[in-house]
Amino acid sequence: MAITGTDISDALGAYLQHYPDEAEQLSEPLRFLGQGQDFASRFTFPLHVTVGALLVRRGAEILLVEHRAYGITLQPGGHVEPTDATLVEAAARELAEETGIDPSQVSAVSPASVYVEYGLVPARPQKGEPEHFHLDLGFAFTTVRGEVGRLQESEVTGAGWCPLDVAERLVGSRVARAICAPTQVN
Repeated sequence: MAITGTDISDALGAYLQHYPDEAEQLSEPLRFLGQGQDFASRFTFPLHVTVGALLVRRGAEILLVEHRAYGITLQPGGHVEPTDATLVEAAARELAEETGIDPSQVSAVSPASVYVEYGLVPARPQKGEPEHFHLDLGFAFTTVRGEVGRLQESEVTGAGWCPLDVAERLVGSRVARAICAPTQVN
């Protein structure tokens, strides 16, 4: 069953219950979500949802990738696919696709997002994409033995484990949220 607008709205609502101080900065995507479009589709403009994965190894390192299109270091992540049943599963899929990490070595910390970012994405005419916004919902994962495997070279140019302080300098405070994410049981 594909991810729906209700799934996205519910995830954002749950996130804002944990981080109510971010409601104002997320007011624009909330307005878009109220329009009822298929924001899980990467072809919905001016906004669609993406997912990110913050994978913590042994409580000391975060797995980051060198994003080919943007030319920067980020957490693994990407667009939701029609076959994704949940947002956290979509993030786990993106993590495995981009880094080649064995999914059986990875566990979701919680079904709830640990960060949400709303940002403008430049136009990519070669892909038929106008300038648009991504609403990126990020999830925390943990591993003990996870190792980088075969990279998805069409998306990333490199992947590696970074100490927490370095990762936080590169991708921001979402790293601390991944470390401190409360485990939630369904």
